[in-house]
Amino acid sequence: MGGWWVDNMMVERGVLWDMDGVLVDTGELHFETWSQVLSEYGIQFSGELFMAIFGMNNFDTLLHLLGEPPTPEQVAAIAGRKEQAFRQVVRGRVSPMPGVVEWLGRLSDWGVRQAIASSAPSANIDLLVDELGIRNRFDAIVSGKELPGKPDPAVFLEAARRISVLPKNCVVIEDSVAGVEAAKRGGMKCIAVTTTNPAKKLSGADIVIDRLDALSQEVFKRLLSSVENNK
Repeated sequence: MGGWWVDNMMVERGVLWDMDGVLVDTGELHFETWSQVLSEYGIQFSGELFMAIFGMNNFDTLLHLLGEPPTPEQVAAIAGRKEQAFRQVVRGRVSPMPGVVEWLGRLSDWGVRQAIASSAPSANIDLLVDELGIRNRFDAIVSGKELPGKPDPAVFLEAARRISVLPKNCVVIEDSVAGVEAAKRGGMKCIAVTTTNPAKKLSGADIVIDRLDALSQEVFKRLLSSVENNK
């Protein structure tokens, strides 16, 4: 693939995609399976709690729910059970978010390197990518399961490293407050989609939109071409 031309220089650009709530809307399925599994452990789960944990990795999720750091055994038992239940209900029930397929193709045509950078376990990411039929669009797929969770930028920095693009030359597409903060802490630009949070909560992003199919090519190109923070 080619690079991105800025001031007559070839500069590699990258777009780092979050998974849940950006590439695919899995919120209902995650809520369904968390509710099911937590009820088995006598933990009441609500929509408010779900919104608070959305985008977190499993360790941070259980830390929030239990009020104390979970043991490795608790993570394996509770989160493992939930992820297994999630993978059982996903098949045949997911489709790409509006505009995703078009943008994946367009960015590829523009010579932009693309990666998935998600807090989800690798097994979930692999299943969803294959269900959506979009694996061939990505130069790297990174799970943050073994990395510090968002808002730590670790998963985005690792994704940028794997596609060989400087963090300052990457645009992150996110839907969570923690994800937006992680992108900015990593020195990256950010587009936020209001799938799971209202626009005012995502105001730290460079661009906030309701749907990716409403994002104009001109606006995205301008964001990719911006070098004012790179000089």
